[in-house]
Amino acid sequence: MKYILALDQGTTSSRAILFNTRTEGVAVAQQEFEQIFPQSGWVEHRPEDIWNSQRAAAEKALEKAGAKPGEVVAVGITNQRETTLVWDRRSGRPVCNAIVWQDRRTADTCARLKNDGLEDVFLKKCGLPVDPYFSGTKIKWILDNIPGTADRAAKGELAFGTVDTWLLWNLTGGKVHATDASNASRTLLFNIHTGQWDEELLKILGIPASLLPEVRDSSGTFGEITGIPALKGVPVSGIAGDQQAALFGQCCFRPGMVKNTYGTGCFLLMFTGEKAIASENKLLTTVAWRLNGKLHYALEGSIFVAGAAVQWLRDQLGIIKTAADIEPLAAKVTDSDGVVFVPAFTGLGAPHWDPYARGIIAGISRGTSAAHLARATLEAIAFQTLEVAHAMETDAGIAITEMRADGGASRNNLLMQIQADFLQKKVVRPVMSETTALGTAALAGLAASFWKSEDDLEKHWAVDRVFAPAAAPETVRTQFALWEESVRRAAGRIKR
Repeated sequence: MKYILALDQGTTSSRAILFNTRTEGVAVAQQEFEQIFPQSGWVEHRPEDIWNSQRAAAEKALEKAGAKPGEVVAVGITNQRETTLVWDRRSGRPVCNAIVWQDRRTADTCARLKNDGLEDVFLKKCGLPVDPYFSGTKIKWILDNIPGTADRAAKGELAFGTVDTWLLWNLTGGKVHATDASNASRTLLFNIHTGQWDEELLKILGIPASLLPEVRDSSGTFGEITGIPALKGVPVSGIAGDQQAALFGQCCFRPGMVKNTYGTGCFLLMFTGEKAIASENKLLTTVAWRLNGKLHYALEGSIFVAGAAVQWLRDQLGIIKTAADIEPLAAKVTDSDGVVFVPAFTGLGAPHWDPYARGIIAGISRGTSAAHLARATLEAIAFQTLEVAHAMETDAGIAITEMRADGGASRNNLLMQIQADFLQKKVVRPVMSETTALGTAALAGLAASFWKSEDDLEKHWAVDRVFAPAAAPETVRTQFALWEESVRRAAGRIKR
């Protein structure tokens, strides 16, 4: 047997999946790690936890499959994007905890950049608004607030990386400091048109170029593994940010094809080919992947809280014991009875980009039950997706015909039906729901000639279930009006 190993480093856990030539998952291992919340709006991870949990997951997956040395042909990395790490080049020790993509500590920095009229510079070069979500202002915060880091960075003693770069560094024993174009495009430092780190943007944020990794193709050999004995000598041959990897894993290879990943957040992407479409509706123009030196693009709507809202019901309110419990609980009622939940725990992403918004629950009555709140939570995920889909169709001038769904919450049949009802379009769920891991495995496998071409990959993509809209359009419009009113109430709450 021959395998590709996908390392899927997510926000709350690290996973590893072995794929065979039929793109089937042969063995899966997962390890959760601690989420750190130093103060309101701040989210951190210990860098050591990211690496140790990913290494343990890889070793466990190999053990489960009984994979022998030489049977793993290549390794692909996919990762939570925008999460920011800085470490010492000599010792490999991080200078502080990783600042997670959800973190909002740089909101005031972003506000100053906007007030200085600089947002258009970033939009034109990066395709991104100025927001705490992205890595650039996180790096600036580290250099401004962790003693000695600015001087050390200027001397070339420190290295920056998103999670893929941190894993690659550790996998190769500190020999390779690199990233791919999809991850680079999420930093506020990368010009998506030239395919280079941008000197003007680095100067605006006060970040020395020596801190940055080399940018490479998403499919190609990055280096050989030394950091996991069972994988010694195996090449890392594919890297992509988690959402771009999912787009690739869903075989969205033609312009206009759309996928939505239902994870901690929700991420709707439309592949636009070799054309970078500038958004007029506050979506992101991002690099989908770079193959053979050629950039390919996507439009993206980033929703900060999706599955995290379900976790909140479980961990903070205690109304469900497991995330899967939300489906039978929400199914006890036919609607939310006017309850609207806007889960803006760390602000609102696309198409609002409001770091000062905070969550609210509206429309509560004496008759409101846990089931109504559970259903309102599922509806919140679907409403946020609907907002992004509307913006995406307008920007691209392309009507979405179907949405391919993946991620953990895509297994929730009720959520998928609600989504189809709200979109008034088909939602298609593939047999292989682990498309993020599959995407990076595919990128690594193409580089290693494990698969021959994109056509070869498409032959293995199979449908599990199609959800067709069943709700009346008028009903959806009425519900959406309540949602929009509730979003207005949630906007800018911590600045009032």
